[in-house]
Amino acid sequence: MNIVNSNILTVITLLPVLGMILVLLTPSKSTNVIKWGSIAFSLIPLALSVVVWLNYDQTRGSYQFIESMVWFPQVNATYKVGVDGISLPLVALTCFLTPLAMIISTSVDKGIKAYFALFFLLEASVIGVFISLDLILFFLFYEISLVPMYFLINQWGGANRRYASLKFFLYTMFASLGMLLAIQVIGLASGSFDITYLESTLGRPFTGDNQVNIFNWDPGTWKAIAFITFSIAFALKIPIWPLHTWLPDAHTEAPTGGSMMLAGILLKLGGYGFLRLVIPFFPDVFSQNVIPGWAVTFGQLLAILALFSIVLGAFAAWGQTDFKKLVAYSSINHMGFVAMGIAATAAALAPNATVREIDAQIAGNGAVFQMVTHGLSSAAMFALVGVVYERTHTRDLTRYGGLWTIMPIYGAILIFCSMGSLGLPGLAGFVSEFMVIRGSWSIYTLYTILAMAGLLVTGIYILKALQKVLHGPVGAEWMGADGHADGHDDSHGHAHSHSEGHAHKHALKDINFTEILGIAPLMGAMLVLGIYPAIALNLINVGVQGLFR
Repeated sequence: MNIVNSNILTVITLLPVLGMILVLLTPSKSTNVIKWGSIAFSLIPLALSVVVWLNYDQTRGSYQFIESMVWFPQVNATYKVGVDGISLPLVALTCFLTPLAMIISTSVDKGIKAYFALFFLLEASVIGVFISLDLILFFLFYEISLVPMYFLINQWGGANRRYASLKFFLYTMFASLGMLLAIQVIGLASGSFDITYLESTLGRPFTGDNQVNIFNWDPGTWKAIAFITFSIAFALKIPIWPLHTWLPDAHTEAPTGGSMMLAGILLKLGGYGFLRLVIPFFPDVFSQNVIPGWAVTFGQLLAILALFSIVLGAFAAWGQTDFKKLVAYSSINHMGFVAMGIAATAAALAPNATVREIDAQIAGNGAVFQMVTHGLSSAAMFALVGVVYERTHTRDLTRYGGLWTIMPIYGAILIFCSMGSLGLPGLAGFVSEFMVIRGSWSIYTLYTILAMAGLLVTGIYILKALQKVLHGPVGAEWMGADGHADGHDDSHGHAHSHSEGHAHKHALKDINFTEILGIAPLMGAMLVLGIYPAIALNLINVGVQGLFR
């Protein structure tokens, strides 16, 4: 028990690896053991993450549950992990979403062993990113997280899965190469990869004596290179317009459980990277002009790109006829608020900043909380897209219609989760987006006003989706047709082949108990955090205030 108490973060990270090994050792024919055993085992990291949350001392703040040991002395890298008010909610979110995505994935009927093993590897790698307090360790986990998602899309995705998985991998790998260069330069400048040291005044890279001389370039050049490469890597991961183009393809082709993890967890690595690394390492750069003589700072540029993400993401979602692609573009829209909150937070941390610190803290809290709330609502929406797709074998909104009369329970759940995505007061999404807007208002007033257009269009595309799916006359094929010849892999990762024929009226079945089991906890979390957000915000606020110390 002492080992667990003193190394609980390592235990939480390695438990999914153990789960992966157990899955691989289980006979392939024992499909129910693999599926439900994986779900049961994934509840253990969730329980331990709750233990960490309850035992985190919010009065003391800063990093806690720190574990440190010599790992790679040749380059002065250590195995050092810990959590604060920013990382701990994201660790808990990861542990919360994993069993739910597995539950939704119980309908997968091909490559079951590999599928659930990859889920465990994905969970372990993402948790590793959030708890890492060493740059080399951070990069290692960051890159490992690409591998399971690549194979989940490539092997269990839709018709264009190979194109989408390769695009996802190449985009993120390309950006990661620049980040690796920046990490090496920072290590040379400060003589350490310890994030806690690099965040301090003494260890901050490219300040004081922490300089680097390569190719006899000006030290400021290397600082700019490190800042830009970090920013591009994390902006692509969020993703921020115009670096978003990999996301719709990856989401559309990924299996349902993979889409839940991609939207719910992996996109958050970008926002977390800005808050954990870019802002603490380069607080002064955000107030510098992007181009000398051009009166636009890096902070303003980030806010402008966030604005484009919010507005253009909403318009792109509005224009979709593919249900899953509509939800995919909505992620760009919602994650734009995360970027806006980050830009407002950075504005207050620049030297000689004139903005009110309290506003920046509100925006920062909103950005972190938005990552959590979007993780809940997007996972629920992708699960619901998968539910209806499994029954109709189409995502074409023009072919739906009137499904409420056939699937009333599904309809009620879809409306609830859509309102959560919309930001209805009383649900969690409203609180996070309101905080970003409130905090950004006095810092980037014009951009915040223009972003309101994105909120308006968000309502339009959500109502469009509800109208197309649930309302209007019921399509003839759902009333009396058993299916139509298509024979393809569906987004749940199993094959279907349908022949022309006739069946009884209302051939579609309503959402079943297992699917409800995978979505209901997300609904409950959206409601609880919407009514009493202090459950998470008290902890998040401690972490955001730590940025200002």
